[in-house]
Amino acid sequence: MRLSKMYIRTLREVPSEAEIPSHIWLLRAGMIRRLVSGVYGFMPLGFRSVRKIEEIIREEMDAKGGQEIHMSALQPAELWQESGRWYAYGPELWRLKDRNEREFCLGPTHEEIFTDIVRNEVSSYRQLPLNLYQIQTKYRDEKRPRFGLMRSREFVMKDAYSFDRDREGLDASYHDMYDAYERIFKRCGLVFRAVEADTGAIGGSASHEFTALSEVGESEIAYCDSCDMAATTERAVCIDDDPSTEAELPMEKVVTPGTKTIEEVAGFLNVDATKTIKALLFKVYGETEDVFEYVAAFIRGDRELNMTKLINALGIPEHAIEFADENAMAEVTGAVGGFTGPVGLHDCKIVVDSELVGQKNLVAGACEKDHHIINVNYDRDYKGDIVTDLKLIKAGDRCPVCGAPVKLARGIEVGQVFKLGTKYSKSMGAYYKDENMEDQLIVMGCYGIGVTRTLAAVVEQHHDENGIIWPVSVAPYHAIVTIVTSGDETQEALAEAIYQELLKAGVEALLDDRKERAGVKFKDADVLGIPVRITVGKKAAEGVVEYKLRKDPTHSELSAQDAAAQAIAYIASELNR
Repeated sequence: MRLSKMYIRTLREVPSEAEIPSHIWLLRAGMIRRLVSGVYGFMPLGFRSVRKIEEIIREEMDAKGGQEIHMSALQPAELWQESGRWYAYGPELWRLKDRNEREFCLGPTHEEIFTDIVRNEVSSYRQLPLNLYQIQTKYRDEKRPRFGLMRSREFVMKDAYSFDRDREGLDASYHDMYDAYERIFKRCGLVFRAVEADTGAIGGSASHEFTALSEVGESEIAYCDSCDMAATTERAVCIDDDPSTEAELPMEKVVTPGTKTIEEVAGFLNVDATKTIKALLFKVYGETEDVFEYVAAFIRGDRELNMTKLINALGIPEHAIEFADENAMAEVTGAVGGFTGPVGLHDCKIVVDSELVGQKNLVAGACEKDHHIINVNYDRDYKGDIVTDLKLIKAGDRCPVCGAPVKLARGIEVGQVFKLGTKYSKSMGAYYKDENMEDQLIVMGCYGIGVTRTLAAVVEQHHDENGIIWPVSVAPYHAIVTIVTSGDETQEALAEAIYQELLKAGVEALLDDRKERAGVKFKDADVLGIPVRITVGKKAAEGVVEYKLRKDPTHSELSAQDAAAQAIAYIASELNR
């Protein structure tokens, strides 16, 4: 492709909306363009890279027996109501009505649609196993879209759904998809980890998240160097500290004026934060806002609450919980802002972190302004309606598998796989007949890859201060031939010969024949991140050109023939890795 004919507009300045490298460079390279907050279009170069990622996905999915179909993004509400997710999915579900007041949503995912297809068209065990997938635009009404393609309201996703006879079949399908995902992300040039993850609104019994390591990622993972433990911090199990061997002392109410925080009360009473109880107060809604209950969660003072664990313990969707208005809650439960404890609290659900059960003689709020209680002990002085692990794991905590200290890292979620089991087949009546002509529930899995988020993750891991550094596998073009002096017939002729040689060998090449200054062309080549650059300049009459890989800081002078041959060989080797 000749750049003089290409629709391309690079930006010299950093757009004000862009905060992270992938957002900055994709905008500056003219690969994406913002329509409104959280909605982006793809320009020619950006769309080529999206298609490269899609083709890698197709190749690996097809190799595992996946069959591609394409369903509508517009989904009828009754299918979501049948599965129970019309309410459970929450405000991120983009809902709309047609002129006849029939309700629909724009699909953020397609479990209901694929289940509906299979329940209507699969009747025998002979038709299973089955794996169907699509690559399609999805919609989520994000409250705070940010970071460009990382958290957007419209995005491209590959979603696949497996249908098996039993759990053993699901295990095999899950393993196939796990293996395919590892191959996909390696081919895309990503450094990633597969970690245990929470199933969230998708549901199911088990899940793994594929996380591209990056400091700007919103996903935080915990891992252990001494064993194979790796999980999102939302999912990671926390090991309780060993139970205390202290004798239980009598409770005593003490005056603690103005000490609303753990740090303040610990300092005032001269105790360690580990000897305190932290209270967090919530309002939990039913299916309508006029139906609600209050919840008090208690953890040790030095710990942080894991909201995902609390939500799972309560068995509620994420959107159904919010921090309580302390004054309103006080009227009903006796809670006192900054001085709430589990002793004497009433008319609310009490959820207690399991670690508190074994600890002795702790300090808790007295449910009275400017007062705390010392020597509070579980079972003797208070009980929980629910006792479970509520802690957010932190660096240095004991690994739940081997006990070694865990480490934390940040990353970008690029894919996730789920063992759904019979969650959707049971609620939607998806059965098959076995060898004895008896009805059996189909066992399902689902598997998603954020295509456009993967694009952003690649840029996050492959850039420098000058622009993108594309891996060959997903680069919009493999090589760029740059003419230093437009109008110089010798340079133009040699550049044209090299360009044609590359095209003949199957290399996707650009020819920068624009009537621009050399500095502009070099700057654009760096921003665009094309893997191989061949520059035709003042030594063209001698048949000598500059050869440079975008990822390397230096260039070399080669004959035009050798430069073309080296580019062809390098690109072939990278594509065959």
